[in-house]
Formats: sequence, structure tokens, C-alpha cells
Amino acid sequence: MPKKISYSFEFFPPSSPEGIKNSKDTRQQLSAFKPEFYSVTFGAGGSTRDLTLETVLEIKQEGFNAVPHISGISSTKAEIKTLLDLYQQHNIKHLVVLRGDVPHGAVSRGEFKHANELVSFIRQETNDYFHIEVGAYPEYHPEAVSSQTDIQNFKNKVDAGANSAITQFFFNADAYFRFMDECLIADIDIPIVPGVMPIYNIKQLARFASNCGAEIPRWLRIKLESYGDDLPSLRSYGVDVVSELCETLIGWDVPSLHFYTLNQAGIISRIIQNIEST
Repeated sequence: MPKKISYSFEFFPPSSPEGIKNSKDTRQQLSAFKPEFYSVTFGAGGSTRDLTLETVLEIKQEGFNAVPHISGISSTKAEIKTLLDLYQQHNIKHLVVLRGDVPHGAVSRGEFKHANELVSFIRQETNDYFHIEVGAYPEYHPEAVSSQTDIQNFKNKVDAGANSAITQFFFNADAYFRFMDECLIADIDIPIVPGVMPIYNIKQLARFASNCGAEIPRWLRIKLESYGDDLPSLRSYGVDVVSELCETLIGWDVPSLHFYTLNQAGIISRIIQNIEST
């Protein structure tokens, strides 16, 4: 019997009628895997704040557990407090709390410079009302000065009140295992869920990896590039690679898997079907 594993899925808030319908269809398809929750991203500098709220409420109305992302960059304490009040009014009890990406041309970075400051503020304002997820970086944050400071920054978020974490995506399972060893040494014992990125095309993947400090191993990059414009073959190979990664992680007893959906269900469904058939 395959080992039972739970899943969660990240969405970005759609902004067009077509995007809204596609997002809803994707959630319905992925509901077959009984997700723990659907999370909804929060654009750079809070640029999708209203759309995030709308999408979260729509997901909740559909009967699923909806988890909004909330970021501190370019946000004031008053703005965050208003958002927290709204989520409490709608009985939302789970948040993904991040520093957030610095938007291009931003004049002010707001009142929160680091994610741990935002976690502390949420705890100060709402006590233990929210289950707080934070980000983790097995291959280190792209702005990390050193591995030691990066682990300390992660510990600061945990000490501020984080309940669990979701990692940035990675393709090298050893990076996750070594990160977990470092957390053990640093007395960090919250659940740390691996973030999983499906492979749709090499240019998109390279852009994502560059932005967040994730590594595409040389063997994988060269193989993906060899498919050229043959996207069906590239994606089929990508499904095999990511399925194998997930199976390795499951064998190591990870708490669950979190998929970055890009608001698409097909490839993720194939990966999960592979996982559950082994």
C-alpha cells in the first residue's frame, strides 16, 4: 500500500472572467485529492490585496479551506490590522505570512522590514487566533548573507510565533534534508512542508528559479533545454522528475506536500496519480 500523504495547493488571484473560471475549474479538479487547503498569493507590495480577499472568500464559499497569503512589504500596521479584522470576520483562521517581494520603483517599504516582524505583529493583535505558516528556503534565501544568518532569520520567524512553514521549491532532495538537519541543530521543530513546482517550460522555470534563489540542477536544465519547442515531451519528462522527487520526500516522512499550481491542474494531477500508484 502506498503511504498516505496530504496535499495543499497555491493559487494566484485571477483578474479576468476567463481566469476566474479557469481557477475555479482547477480547484474542482484538484479537489479529488482532498486538499488540506488552497492558498492564495498576495502580489508584490500588496498589489492584489482585494483580489486575494475575493478569491479566498470564493474558495471558502465552495466549501474548501482557504488560506490567504499576507505580506509586510509596502504595508502599514493599520492596513495589516484592517486585513486581519476582515479575515477574522469571515472566520479565516490560517495565514501564509511572508515578507513579500519588493515592488519595482517602490518609494516606501512600509512598516515591516522582515517577516518575523509581521508574525510578531499578528500575534500581538490576534494572539493565537491564526495558524501561521511562514516561508523556508532549503537552498537559502536569495538575499542571504550566509547560511548561518539565513537559518537564524528562519528561527526568528518561528520564535515570533510561526506554527509551520512551506519551503521554496527545489529539485535536489538533499537540499531539503540538509536544511532539516540545520533546523534540528538550531532547535527548530515546527512542521516544514516541501513546496513542489511542476515543470511547464524551461524559460518560465528559469525565471522563477532566478527570482527566488532556487537551483535548477545542471543535468535537469540541459535535459529540459534538449526538448526545444517540444512541450509535451518536456512536460512528460518533468512529470517523471517531479514525481520521483515527491516519492523520495514521502519516503522521508514529510508532513505533506504543497504544490505551486500556477492555476493549472493537469500536470499536478499526473504527478499525484504517479505518487499514489507506487
